[in-house]
Amino acid sequence: MYEDKDEIQVMQGDLKRALGKARPQWAMVIDLRRCTGCSACTAACFAEQKSPPGIMYRVVYEEEFGSFPKVRRRFTPRLCNQCDDPPCVKACPNKGDGKATWKDKDSVVVINYMQCIGCGKCVVACPYKARALDGGAFYTAGTPKIEEYEKAPSWEYGRKWPRRENEIPIGTARKCHFCVHRLKVGMLPACVTTCPCRANFFGDMEDPQSLVHKWIKENKERIKVLASVRTPGETRPSRAALKGMRAHEISQLVGYPGKVPVFAESAPTKPRVFYVMP
Repeated sequence: MYEDKDEIQVMQGDLKRALGKARPQWAMVIDLRRCTGCSACTAACFAEQKSPPGIMYRVVYEEEFGSFPKVRRRFTPRLCNQCDDPPCVKACPNKGDGKATWKDKDSVVVINYMQCIGCGKCVVACPYKARALDGGAFYTAGTPKIEEYEKAPSWEYGRKWPRRENEIPIGTARKCHFCVHRLKVGMLPACVTTCPCRANFFGDMEDPQSLVHKWIKENKERIKVLASVRTPGETRPSRAALKGMRAHEISQLVGYPGKVPVFAESAPTKPRVFYVMP
């Protein structure tokens, strides 16, 4: 609760106000003091985006510190950080407004599936392991038939994307996009509305009335960002080595979707996802 109101109710009002602006500057704050590691956000994201095998827009990392009997655990949700200086965009050979990937006017890093060539360079460039190539897998592959629910379309970027073999977005890079298709119709991101602990705060960070702005201000001594995400044994394949690699091979090499979050006061990528540390 925030000032005797459910945080979702407050943020819904913030969203309505932000949509009246020409260029709302979306951001998210995740309060790790509230996160219990239930992974409801992950489940909501899978359901909303119809994520296929090998694609995880939002994951929750689990870490354990100390030794018995003084042991504590930390749960860290990770999504695309919607960086203001995104290395994934820099690495793309077809970057730019309306091309394969760019930073849009509302501060979201987006992907145009119709323009993405599936080279995998952005996957390697992302320090947060937030991108992966869609290899075209189905959960029910190898059974008597591909179930109909796996063919249900997603509505990413406000467009209908049926799940069919060898059809886009299969073969393209995929990642979280703050549920822009929901934002456009006045709905908060699925992960935000599903969290039972109200650990996620979303809105226009430049709006001083918004809860996300207030949460950053009220917790400024505890705010950090992700500097990177690591996975034991990960490697960084060269651009030449990427040629001919399958989607799952690239993901395995870079350590997608990551294991260990590394926090810092700031990061060169200028992320728009902030964390309130325990």
